[in-house]
This record gives sequence, structure tokens and C-alpha cells, in this order.
Amino acid sequence: DWYCDLPPASPQIWGEQTDVPESADWYNSGYIIAWGSNVPQTRTPDAHFFTEVRYKGTKTVSVTPDYSEVAKLTDEWIHAKQGTDSAVAMAMGHVILKEFHVDKPSAYFTEYVRTKTDFPYLVMLEESDQGLQQGRFLRASDLDGNLGQENNPEWKTIAVNDASNELVSPTGSIGYRWGEKGKWNIDQLDGNTGEEIKLGLSLKDSADEVVEVSFPYFGGQEHEYGYFDHTDHDANQLRKVPAKKIKLADGSEKLVATVFDLTLANYGVEHGLNCANSASSFDEDKPYTPAWQEKITGTPREQIIKIAREFADNANKTTGRSMIIIGAAMNHWYNMDMNYRGVINMLMMCGCIGQSGGGWAHYVGQEKLRPQCGWLPLAFGLDWQRPPRQMNGTSFFYNHANQWRYEKLEMEEVVSPLADKSKWQASIIDYNTRAERMGWLP
Repeated sequence: DWYCDLPPASPQIWGEQTDVPESADWYNSGYIIAWGSNVPQTRTPDAHFFTEVRYKGTKTVSVTPDYSEVAKLTDEWIHAKQGTDSAVAMAMGHVILKEFHVDKPSAYFTEYVRTKTDFPYLVMLEESDQGLQQGRFLRASDLDGNLGQENNPEWKTIAVNDASNELVSPTGSIGYRWGEKGKWNIDQLDGNTGEEIKLGLSLKDSADEVVEVSFPYFGGQEHEYGYFDHTDHDANQLRKVPAKKIKLADGSEKLVATVFDLTLANYGVEHGLNCANSASSFDEDKPYTPAWQEKITGTPREQIIKIAREFADNANKTTGRSMIIIGAAMNHWYNMDMNYRGVINMLMMCGCIGQSGGGWAHYVGQEKLRPQCGWLPLAFGLDWQRPPRQMNGTSFFYNHANQWRYEKLEMEEVVSPLADKSKWQASIIDYNTRAERMGWLP
């Protein structure tokens, strides 16, 4: 995605088109990080919400490599090297997981991630040349008798019932949405009995064994242009994960782990498993600690720890009213979905998504075009014919609005990059004319 209007991480994670709040919701927040969004310059009519909420005591932080317009409006400025946002987010996530999910678990965070995220769900561990790796979700169809699920068992994910330590298919996965009535909500009920269940987040206390799982690490790659500092760490990070051995429908055995345990391992958070490759201290230089990010981003580890701790503490006390305003500056990089996933993970760990005054507030392009459905029949003449003939508006208006008159180049120089110049010159006007003759443009 080189155009970067719609942030791809949002549909990748949630399957929607970037559902975010209106700017007035900034005023309901208790802690705001403006991350790659230069609010006074690019959200000028809404900037007053950002400045006014500070009078209520809301702390504001900016993450931007330059001392921009938004940096001067915030209480703190994180000036990470441009393009290294995912490292900042991973290090903050490391702090949040360690302090609010492992050392002193927040009751609000725990209940939120148990019921609103995929943290409790089981993932199959697969053998590879690098050792065990994360595979796909365990499904009802993988188990004997489909675990009692005859309707769409291949679309129903599996977790562990915390009370009985048995496998269960909770309602809410996509398999419950079709072929059955009234099972669209994510309320955690037993898919067989309909009773309320509490899902286990970790297998640490009930594991059959603790295994080493390999996680890929790309930060050790040297770049010929030398802009991003690489770190001296192995491309495969082996980290300990508690696993459960289950019997599949075909009689074979498979190791599974929860998303929560795999996430702790991926972030390098040590949680009582004596994992040599995970970090017990924020000062250890292991991916993805605050000390690790310091070399990559240039941001002092103390600042990362402080902001992450404050952000999570506010979300804990306000049930999720911590917000990250995010925009195009984060989106205009290759692999920008990794920047966004790091941020989105932070918000999910802190129970902020879906809460007024919390979550991610992404503003780039026309993602909130509410009247679109009503507008389509008019725009595409659907009462005349179907399917609509969608045409290239840009070159059409370039031609018929006489925009070509303002070119400083000769028209034969304005050529398609696909044109073979050694044979013939094909101008934009040429293409338009051909398209009009063949009925492709009006």
C-alpha cells in the first residue's frame, strides 16, 4: 500500500474500514498520545478539543521526530527517529504487559482482554526448521466429534474453560454467525450448553510442558543505506511458552498455547518460566525492552517506561479512557501495518478499544463517508444499468478541464511509464482519446 489513505492494519485486525471516534471524543479522554498526527496543522478545526481537554487535567504526549506544531502543545515530546514507531510501541507494550498483566494484574485489563480479545484462544504449535512456531487457531473441526459443534465447526475457535480446565467452543467466533439464531454477540457462553463461562488466559499453572517457541526477529538485519540501526540479536528468538497437549480427531497429538502466553513470549516478558531469552528487567538489551529500543529510536528508555506506565495507569483508573490520535505520518512507511499493530496492541492490552475517550483515533482520508450507500445509486446511475461503469475520473478531468494547458512539458513528453519510447510516444491525451472512442470514457 503506497497510497496510504486507508490504514491496512485496521481491516487486517478487525475486518472493518477504520472505525474511529469523532474528534469531539478527544475531550472525554484522560490521557492522549498524538502519534504521527500533527493535530494543529492537519486537524485544524478540531484542534481546540486537544488543547481544551488539558484544562481538565488530561495529559498530552506527542510522538514525532521533529518539534512540530503538535509537539509544542503537549506536556511531553517523544522524538523517536522517523520510521521507528513500531519499536517505540513494542517497548511500551513490553512495559504494559510486565507491570499490568504479569507483576500486578489489573482486574479491569484482565477482564477486558479475556472477553474482548483473542488472548484466551488456543493456537497450534507447528514443527519447523527453526523449532516450534505459531500456527493457526485450533478449531472445533480439529477435535473429536467437532467438540459437539455440527454447524460450521471449521469456523469456531477453541479456548480452555478456567473452571474445568476443559476445551470449550465459546460463542462469538465467526462460525456462530450463520446457520444459528441469535448468536451474533461476543458474550462468552459455552457453545453447547449456553452457560456463561470464564476462559483461561494462561496455561502456566496447567501446562503439560513448557516448550521453546521460535519468533522471527528482523531488527538484526543490516541495511546498506545505514539509516536504521540494526541490533545484534538472532533472527530466531527462542522463548519459553507453557503448552497443552491435546488429541486431535485423527488420533494424533498436538501442542497448543494461548494467544496471551504467546504474546508475552513474543514481547520478551519473563513471567516465571526462567526463560533466558526473555527480559526480567527493562534495562536488559533483548527485543523488545525499553533498553533495546533506545539504540533504534534514540528515545531514552526512562521516557518510554514513564509514558507507558502513565498511559496504562490512566486506562486502569478510568476503564479505558486513554487515547492515541494517529495519522498519515505513521502510515507513509513500508510495513506501516507493523507500526499500527504495535499501537493497537497497546490499546487492547489497556482495555481502550470501544471506550468513549479511549482507543485509537485515526484520521486520514474519507473513512467515515456515512451517506455512501445512499449516494451510490445516484453516483453510478444504478437505476439505468448494472453493473455501474466506473471510469477513470482523474485523466478525464485532466483532459476536459484543460489542465494539460498548464503543463511545462510538451504533451509528447507526458507519457505512460509503460510506453515503449523506442517505438512510439503515447500521451495521456492519446489514451483518453482512445478510451473515449471505445466507450470507456464519456
